[in-house]
Amino acid sequence: MRLTNYTDYSLRVLIYLASQEPSKLSNIKEIAEVYGISKNHLMKVTHDLGKMGVIETIRGRNGGIKLAHPPNEINIGSIVRKTEDDFKVVECFDGGACILTPICGLKHMLHKALSAYFEVLDGYTLADIVHNPLVYRQLFEKGTK
Repeated sequence: MRLTNYTDYSLRVLIYLASQEPSKLSNIKEIAEVYGISKNHLMKVTHDLGKMGVIETIRGRNGGIKLAHPPNEINIGSIVRKTEDDFKVVECFDGGACILTPICGLKHMLHKALSAYFEVLDGYTLADIVHNPLVYRQLFEKGTK
């Protein structure tokens, strides 16, 4: 299973925000610079993360973005489910026609594998990824110099 860039960027934004002081407002420009990602891509990502209620977006001259919840309350499996639009590993997951459908055991195995994938992701929060925010901040600072 491969995650889309959209999900990758969503997780990267959350990792960045989780590494910052909880009261600090970050902005898209600084996150884009740290990761070397287009600001336009991150604008859509942050807009959608805001609509999901995962981050707070504050408009205006002194605005910015920050996590809406503590990192230990942001579940990785939930984020991946909300940011990916397609978990159809094979055509038959979507009711596609396949000559093997009446007798195939593959669909069941792949469904079980996908369930195991999410079971693992559901066991982790953003805090598990960013267990030492200071180390992340130092790495991000080096990346922008």
